[in-house]
Amino acid sequence: MRKSWYEKKIENLSKLSGYKKPVKYSNVIKLDSNENYAVDSSFFQDVMNQIQEKMDVREYPLGGVDRLIVALSNYIKMPKEMIGVGNGSDQIIDLLLGNLASKETRILTSDPTFGFFEERCKLYAIPTKKIQFNEEMNLRLEDFITNSKKADILYLDSPNNPTGFQFQRKQLEKLIQSFNGLVIIDEAYVEFAGYSIANMTKKMNNLIVLRTLSKSFGLAGLRIGYFLANKKTIDAFSRVIQYPYPLNTIAIEAGILALKRSKYFVDVADFVKKERTRIIEKLREMKVFKVFDSEANFVLFAADGASQRIHKALIEQGIVIKNLGKVGKHDGCLRVTVGTQEMNSRFLTAIRDLLN
Repeated sequence: MRKSWYEKKIENLSKLSGYKKPVKYSNVIKLDSNENYAVDSSFFQDVMNQIQEKMDVREYPLGGVDRLIVALSNYIKMPKEMIGVGNGSDQIIDLLLGNLASKETRILTSDPTFGFFEERCKLYAIPTKKIQFNEEMNLRLEDFITNSKKADILYLDSPNNPTGFQFQRKQLEKLIQSFNGLVIIDEAYVEFAGYSIANMTKKMNNLIVLRTLSKSFGLAGLRIGYFLANKKTIDAFSRVIQYPYPLNTIAIEAGILALKRSKYFVDVADFVKKERTRIIEKLREMKVFKVFDSEANFVLFAADGASQRIHKALIEQGIVIKNLGKVGKHDGCLRVTVGTQEMNSRFLTAIRDLLN
């Protein structure tokens, strides 16, 4: 029997791998998904208690997004007309690709890059050119400038996931200014890094900067993403492309309250940076792993042939980290999220014991 167009379409879609979510474990120290456990859970309990007094979930969140955008504007010191929001930056990426790109669009990115972005390009059959990381898990600016002449969209997560790499500011600015197409810079981890290029959106009409409250604000479960772009882009996205109610009432109110207390999250980010340095130094002292510098809230290290054994042994001890396999030119790569001081110490002690 001849297959219908619908059956053929589903068959083709089923061949795609899709974005792989982390395995869910119970009763473990969870250091595999770059979540921010350095944020005290009691902080959010207080936030949720306050929300209950303000909201009525029987009503649509009319005006809620506008109030959230004002709070974001105050936080990042950008005009509210240059801010759009989404149900996580994932949704923003999906809507941008689905409406601005096609099978004829050529995308330039790094290898590896954010996994969801890669899978969405496959879903929409958008061809991509990937520049691979070198031995030190760095990227060469010249490689991107050379290949940018044949690309329509440049996508970079800065800092990069999973490597933690970020171009020097002047290098990234040079690349953006030299690119004629659409530039999408994903700054999901930027609060843990040394700089942001968000202000460039005031002068560059072809630049979109993605941000999120999932990482530094520890709101991963509420899915609050946002982005910065010129006013025309924001208007078209918010008025035409985006859903009528992209965020639920609880997410909106929690986001507003968290943004009002942004100083607390600045202190949390500073703590994460210090703990990140401690993890890098301690892993390097073991003289077994290739440990890479990071500007994010995680550390990538190569364990080569021992990676599977280490990953499994850590799980048996109640500690879960990300087993990535080959990254760039290195096999056996593992990525550990920076957690609380106690969580990080447990991880480091477990690794040390495994080696002895």
